[in-house]
Amino acid sequence: MVLTRCSWLLLSAVFLSAGAEITITSEPAQPAEGDNVTLAVQGLSGELLAYNWYAGPTLSLSYLVASYIVSTGDETPGPAHTGREAVRPDGGLNIQGALPGHSGTYILQTLNRQFQTEVGYGHLQVYEILAQPVVMTNSTALVERRDTMRLTCSSPSPAEVRWFFNGDTLPIAVRLGLSPDGRVLTRHGIRREEAGAYQCEVWNPVSVSRSEPINLTVYFGPERVAILQDSTARTGCTIKVDFNTSFTLWCVSQSCPEPEYMWAFNGRALKNGQDHLNISSMTAAQEGTYTCIAKNPKTLLSGSASVVVKLSAAVVAMTIVPVPTRPMEGQDVTLTVHGYPKDLLVYAWYRGPASEPNRLLSQLPSGNWIAGPAHTGREVGFANCSLLVQKLNLTDAGRYTLKTVTLQGKTETLEVELQVAPLE
Repeated sequence: MVLTRCSWLLLSAVFLSAGAEITITSEPAQPAEGDNVTLAVQGLSGELLAYNWYAGPTLSLSYLVASYIVSTGDETPGPAHTGREAVRPDGGLNIQGALPGHSGTYILQTLNRQFQTEVGYGHLQVYEILAQPVVMTNSTALVERRDTMRLTCSSPSPAEVRWFFNGDTLPIAVRLGLSPDGRVLTRHGIRREEAGAYQCEVWNPVSVSRSEPINLTVYFGPERVAILQDSTARTGCTIKVDFNTSFTLWCVSQSCPEPEYMWAFNGRALKNGQDHLNISSMTAAQEGTYTCIAKNPKTLLSGSASVVVKLSAAVVAMTIVPVPTRPMEGQDVTLTVHGYPKDLLVYAWYRGPASEPNRLLSQLPSGNWIAGPAHTGREVGFANCSLLVQKLNLTDAGRYTLKTVTLQGKTETLEVELQVAPLE
């Protein structure tokens, strides 16, 4: 009898036997795409006439790769032949330059001289050389506790996925947000400590590829807004400053990005958008409450801190400055007092030496002032001890004396020389 391909297929259908002991193994065991693969066969018995190889789950003609006649070495390709397969004389199957598409179930069917058939089953997995994955995100800039981070590891290949954070494996808390397939990483209410570089890695037994890092920024704050002086926190404190000295207040906070700053003095906004405020010469006019307001342009949150600045009572030197310094005839002038005692009981102004006939006016503890013998009707006193002289004439030029008395009974006398320029 001459064995032809058609008669061999017919016989295989008629004489198919069960209980085969044929085993099929892949060499190498974990081939990569492009490798030459052999499906080696063990357990063949008896004198065999022919082999049939199938690439599929059943003995179907559509899955037939090739038929092989042992006596002649003739091989006939089947419908599933890809041009890379060749049957070996020992029954094995060579695949030249295997591709991932060659993966799947393989069946070897043998025919012996008694026209009995046996089958053996094996599985081939050809692993892909993986391309570099890409991490995709909904946003690279998120607001803490408000926004949700969603990272996707994009790869065209089926493979296992690992994630890395700043080069290390993911923290457990973040790892809990992985999808079942590991390709999507979700974190609701993102935290600042989760800002950094994220990468994903795809891998299989023969290949591994890691993505480029994607950097995630988490905006937060401002928090713990504080005012510093000389690197010391002063928030909520009273700062004592010597008269006529300079100092700087610094506003600090925990914030990302750096906040925008605004300063206020006694509730009035100052034209200063910096993180520090310079006071060049401390006087009574600079006494009060200084407030720093920090606002984050990304989170739209703000915070503030305040300090109270006062003159150091023990070292305040009282001074008198005419404003303007050289007034003209007919103008008004204010003899402005800096550093007056804070525990003031009463004060008096004199035109010339401090004697009763020369007294212009006195201010009482009630805050009211009364005119003295030398008052001309053009002098006005203020709570800060300053004296206003209106509509100057040339005879107003000369020495003026201020006398103050504190609650403790301490008396201080200070003089100033006023010059009046004549009209030209």
